[in-house]
Amino acid sequence: MIFIPGATYWMGSNAHYPEEAPAHRVSVDGFWMDETPVTNAAFAEFVAATGHVTNAEKRPDPADYPGADPAMLEPASLVFAPPSHPVSLHDFSQWWDYRFHADWRHPLGPDSSLEGLDDHPVVHIAFADAQAYAAWAGKELATEAEWELAARAGLDRAEFPWGDELMPGGVPQANTWQGQFPHENAMEDGYLRTSPVRAFAANAFGLHDMIGNVWEWTADFYSARHQSDAGKPCCAPRNPRGGSQDHSYDPAMPEIRIPRRVLKGGSHLCAPSYCRRYRPAARHAQPEDTSTSHVGFRCIVRAPQV
Repeated sequence: MIFIPGATYWMGSNAHYPEEAPAHRVSVDGFWMDETPVTNAAFAEFVAATGHVTNAEKRPDPADYPGADPAMLEPASLVFAPPSHPVSLHDFSQWWDYRFHADWRHPLGPDSSLEGLDDHPVVHIAFADAQAYAAWAGKELATEAEWELAARAGLDRAEFPWGDELMPGGVPQANTWQGQFPHENAMEDGYLRTSPVRAFAANAFGLHDMIGNVWEWTADFYSARHQSDAGKPCCAPRNPRGGSQDHSYDPAMPEIRIPRRVLKGGSHLCAPSYCRRYRPAARHAQPEDTSTSHVGFRCIVRAPQV
């Protein structure tokens, strides 16, 4: 793990998606953070030690999903399945497949395996799975403010952890999407899906993959905007650890009350033509029960208070 010094910094952005606003000052205490996302090899050690069964490996409880087709209540997870032609970017069902028996051991479905992927980030991880691993390891999940501080690595208000240009000199700095999403990936970064966790240079703090590769769970509940515009002082954190305590559900599914948490960092599916969330300020709402082929996590340990 790497120590991230406490700081007061500018969190969020006013220049991109509305949920990133308003940019505001927030203070965060120092903490230790995993150098990389949790890998398949590390997660396998956890499962071997505890017998943990991930959410994607369990049959959903019908009581949690009123009105759901019983035929769909099988162990499953979302797998990115690129179409062969351009499709509407307003219909994510064109590239996401709810695939039965896809899980962390079988990232593309039941006929796939982790062969050659030990050093890739573990995926198909729901929020409870990330929490269980963190507890076993004696760690925690970062708040959104802690995570963003670590990703920025001292470059306050810069677009990216390495500056203001996505690909300086035409050189990819992270595993993101090049080309027209979702049907054409030019693979200028060398990867179609996930990449080894140290495939790209670390940021100034020594952390790898804070941008791209896989989205990462944080501890915070999602809210549609940052909370600093509610009459709070400019430099006060939203709680003592800089995190949000809002409890937000998906308004598109009001009958299904699954809380949403904040994901950070973007993934290998973020593209200039779609989902420009390969930036420290970017954030995404993810239902706690939902696992996908591009969501993983890393952990922190908070420094003792004196």
